[in-house]
Amino acid sequence: MNEFDYYIFIDYSENLLGYLIIENKDIQQILSKITRLRHYREAGDKKSYIRNVKNTFKREDLLKYFIKYKIRETRENLEIFSDIAEFLARHTNLMIFVSVDNKQYHNFERLVKIINGESTKIVKESELKHYTPEHKISLVLDNWLNIER
Repeated sequence: MNEFDYYIFIDYSENLLGYLIIENKDIQQILSKITRLRHYREAGDKKSYIRNVKNTFKREDLLKYFIKYKIRETRENLEIFSDIAEFLARHTNLMIFVSVDNKQYHNFERLVKIINGESTKIVKESELKHYTPEHKISLVLDNWLNIER
């Protein structure tokens, strides 16, 4: 795992868009709590899978590991992007990893180039390697979006 100071995950699901920001030092703590998460489409019984994931979110209090997080309807994507742009602008001297949903990638990439292009690595969600810490943490957001739908 590369040494980035912060990791930002942006994902889209039907009519929802969300993001999570986690500091590098908190990654190991959350990884032990999300070992059973997988992509929603891989679940056999989707209804019971969502119920179990919802219980995991409550029991493990997963969102406490994230500095900032938010889910909004896609028509409110400007709010999501402005929150992240503000975060990037305040942390210009730090290395930041950003995973963005493929549908939002190009728009977000242009925004980051304006604000903080040199110290930020942007990766499409589909390019995350399976079973890496980055992929596992992206599943937290993916499952959270599915719970909210």
